[in-house]
Amino acid sequence: MLDDTIVAIATPLGEGSIGVIRISGPEAIAVGRRVFQPKVNRDWYIKDNYKLVYGHVVDPDSREIIDEVLLSVMRGPRSFTAEDVVEISCHGGIVPLRRVLEVVLRQGARLAEPGEFSKRAFLNGRLDLAQAESIIDIIRAKTDAGAKIAMAQLGGKLSEQVNELQQELLGLLARIEAIIDFPEDDIPAENLEEMADRCSGLLKVIEQLLDHADTGKIYREGLRTVIVGKPNVGKSSLLNALLREQRAIVTDIPGTTRDVIEEVINIKGVPLKIIDTAGMRETRDLVEKLGVERSRQLLHQADLVLLVLDASTGFTEDDLKVVSLIKDKKVLVIINKIDIADHAIDYEQLKQLIGYSDILEISAQKKIGLERLEQSILNLVLEGKVTAADNILVSNSRHKHALERAKHHLTEARRGLAEAVPADLVSIDLKSAWEILGEITGNHVTEDLIDRIFADFCIGK
Repeated sequence: MLDDTIVAIATPLGEGSIGVIRISGPEAIAVGRRVFQPKVNRDWYIKDNYKLVYGHVVDPDSREIIDEVLLSVMRGPRSFTAEDVVEISCHGGIVPLRRVLEVVLRQGARLAEPGEFSKRAFLNGRLDLAQAESIIDIIRAKTDAGAKIAMAQLGGKLSEQVNELQQELLGLLARIEAIIDFPEDDIPAENLEEMADRCSGLLKVIEQLLDHADTGKIYREGLRTVIVGKPNVGKSSLLNALLREQRAIVTDIPGTTRDVIEEVINIKGVPLKIIDTAGMRETRDLVEKLGVERSRQLLHQADLVLLVLDASTGFTEDDLKVVSLIKDKKVLVIINKIDIADHAIDYEQLKQLIGYSDILEISAQKKIGLERLEQSILNLVLEGKVTAADNILVSNSRHKHALERAKHHLTEARRGLAEAVPADLVSIDLKSAWEILGEITGNHVTEDLIDRIFADFCIGK
């Protein structure tokens, strides 16, 4: 597959000042020569790399000028894909980009698959698999903190840690293989104990990575946060207050919100996918009924629930029905409308009744208590664990799963060493842990998995 030349539009479709066509492969420069007519520098293709050349893309068949462009050449292996790469910067817009792409395709290049440029960078040794996966995380990052985590992974921090673990495992494997090859030699008990201790040290590193994995996933994917409560408690007002804009319609009429409203907000680097739901109540209105049912479904998927109560009405039977729907969820209780009420809720009784101790007073309309609310959300979400600026954060679910499997095999190997089980059984677990860690960086990975990972990328990256 790497013998052919691929092309794709590398910038988002739509109106813009510049659009980029990216070509990569053994014929990239030859294809560029056939479609590009420089204004001055006729022998641009034999000049040094990394220089922009001004000219036009011309249809070789009709000699029609397609667009005025800048062209750059990056020869392999000093390019993103480690192949010869040509990039054509033309005018942004669907029509000029499509016309340039069609001309390039007619000259022998084929349309790239999603993520194929990054896939080639991995297959050519330019990046390992963990670094390649971080590219899409950078593109999709919702906060600065999320982007920093992805950049650290692109820089190889996680890969370095995994490689060190693999090297340690190789050392242990070599010693175990020596025991297998020379079974007549008695192995001193202290040697087995020392190898078990080394397994314990490796397990400690893996456990530290796993301890931070949920936090890393939050920075990467965001936290699904659902605002719930009975009608007219101020759920939409709270959404607007957190967004700092009037996103949801707010009225004094109960049941105004009939559908789900979803937005992403940035709370000190943590992305929250915050969802405003229809007020929970029994209703005969068909549209509102559908909204309430959808709200119930979203509650089951929520990572965090913001339960909103009305300080002016006190705690009611309707509130109790809502509470019954959010058992076993991470919940923050918010008492809204404190600006118009004289504390109609007995907080101690409320804590005993609903079982939640995290209770905050706010006024969504007057923007009172919002900073404390945001900090409480952070404290509840991160639970005092590391932030994006600390240590190595595992943010990818695939990496977390691999670490959990490696931990299992290492635990078994340590147990085997401690109990002096046959060395070949210990070797199986050590080798399995080594191979599983290799799945993170791509040292040991199947073609199907590679295809599945890069299929999630955008075309042109």
